Amino acid sequence: MREPWNAVAAIATDQSQQFEFGDVVAGPLRDDEVLVAVKAAGVCHTDIVARDGFLPVPKPIILGHEGAGIVQAVGASVRALVPGDHVVMSYLSCGECRECRNGFPASCARLPEHCFSGGRPDGTHAVHRREGGPLHDRFFGQSAFATLAVANERNVFPIPADLPFELAAPLGCGVMTGAGAVWNELEVQQGTSVAVFGVGAVGLAAVMAAAAAGATRIVAVDRLPARTALALELGATDAVDASQFGSGAVTSLVDHAIDTTGNAEVIGHAFASLGQRGKLALVAPPPPDQPLNVNAAALILGSRRLMGVIEGGGSAGVTIARIVDLHAQGLFPLERIVRCYDFASINQAMRDAEQGEAIKAVVRMP
Repeated sequence: MREPWNAVAAIATDQSQQFEFGDVVAGPLRDDEVLVAVKAAGVCHTDIVARDGFLPVPKPIILGHEGAGIVQAVGASVRALVPGDHVVMSYLSCGECRECRNGFPASCARLPEHCFSGGRPDGTHAVHRREGGPLHDRFFGQSAFATLAVANERNVFPIPADLPFELAAPLGCGVMTGAGAVWNELEVQQGTSVAVFGVGAVGLAAVMAAAAAGATRIVAVDRLPARTALALELGATDAVDASQFGSGAVTSLVDHAIDTTGNAEVIGHAFASLGQRGKLALVAPPPPDQPLNVNAAALILGSRRLMGVIEGGGSAGVTIARIVDLHAQGLFPLERIVRCYDFASINQAMRDAEQGEAIKAVVRMP
């Protein structure tokens, strides 16, 4: 096995909000690790908050956690993947805690140390600067803003060879988060109603997932008319202008709601949209200075449920496979939400994602 491997990475530093490109080396691989030639990587809100210091990760660091590409090499104990496989990468779980053993790796008790520590749990690194100097990696167990990534067999999933990498990449986090919350946690069934608060990439994935599940009423709530218009094309039945909350946004109560905004005021409206035994899934936390204001009496008397959902809940592999299958049937049109950029333009991709110019920005590696 040839090692190490040369690569180029976009590196986030404390000195600037601009990524700096640098030459790095990847490897050597451990027995359970996988080397992936990254062909595309999605830009997620978590990358933005990590770059800007709101998510405390050590720097300098290679971010990126929605990577897709081709397996180049595998560790000695890897059996499910071989060089040449087309794959998507997701979050890394420990594989050993109770949640992981029971098939719920998204709830892994050790997720922070595997995804946000800036290295392997033992403090070592899989990627280094070619000329030396400090560098952190292993963001979500992959650090996909590079031409090569070292991941683990637990967070690498095969995809069909005919699925474009730029469509596969967002499955690793954003799309999986919205769809998985609908399927795995809210358990939306045929004939039910759903309100989606915030229809960016995560919210539009939730809309498509709810439609695929057979929900008969899907309410898309957003302040941008272009987003709600697209939601209507992707399966929503109703659109609500978020600026009109004061006059009663969701006029009849729903069985399920999902908030993707992480805004405490919006979460309050989402909770108020629930009918009896309604369930609200939160996939993004409000800032620390925005405490939740949920009426406890309404929670109890309505037998309502408020739940936190990370990475769509359940198992990444199962959720990704379901989305891929639906896409192949034309029932989950990922191409409607993706805008592609060259890897060299990653800073522009980040700006467009942050400002709402792109629903799901994806960078393509050379």
